[in-house]
Amino acid sequence: MTRLVTRPLSGALVLSLGLALAGCGGMPSNRSVNSIHQPVVERSAVTLDVTTNSSGLPVAEQRRIAAWFEAMDLRYGDRVSVEDPLDRPETRTAVADLTGRYGLLLSEGLPVSTGDLQPGQARIVILRSRASVPGCPDWSGASAATLGNGISPGYGCSTNGNLAAMVADPEDLIKGRKGSTDTYISTSNTTIKAYTTGVGTKTSGGGTTTTTGGN
Repeated sequence: MTRLVTRPLSGALVLSLGLALAGCGGMPSNRSVNSIHQPVVERSAVTLDVTTNSSGLPVAEQRRIAAWFEAMDLRYGDRVSVEDPLDRPETRTAVADLTGRYGLLLSEGLPVSTGDLQPGQARIVILRSRASVPGCPDWSGASAATLGNGISPGYGCSTNGNLAAMVADPEDLIKGRKGSTDTYISTSNTTIKAYTTGVGTKTSGGGTTTTTGGN
C-alpha cells in the first residue's frame, strides 16, 4: 500500500514543479511602479496652398480657407502657421483673423512643409497632435504568479489610456505648460467674465490676445 500511494504523490509533485518552472518565463519582471506602456504623441501636418495679391488674400481665397478650416474641424491644440515667400503682413493678418474665429493664434517655428511655392502663392499649415498608448491592453502576462514581485505588463494601461484620450492638448504630454503668476481665483474669474460679458482671452502657443464679443 505504501508503494501504491507514494508513486502517485511523487508524480503529482514532479508535475506541479514542472508547471511552476514552465510559468516562470511569463512572469512579470518589472519591479518598479512605472507602467511599461506610456502615452505617445504623434504629429501630422496638413497644408493648403492659396493665391495672394498685393493686398494679401482675395476674398475668394479667404472663403476657401474658412471652408477648409471647417472641414478640418480646427480646434484647440492645433497649430496654424503661414508660409509666404514675400512675407506680406496683410496675408498673415487675413489668416490670423480666420484662425481667431476658432480661438487660436498663428504659431511660429512650425516644421517647414515640403514642396516649393510658386510666386504669388502662400501655404497654410495645420499641425495636429494625437496621443495614444500603443500596445494596450496587454494581457501577455496573464499568470497570477509574481514570485519576483513584479507588476503585470498591462499595469497602467487604463490610467494612461484615459489620460491620452482626455488631454485637451496632446503637446502638454511632451513639454507641459509654463507656470503663470495668476492665482486660481483670478483665472476662474477671467473665465466667468468671458462667459457673462463676452470679453475673453484666447491663447495658443505663441501668445495671448483679448477679444470682445460673445457668440
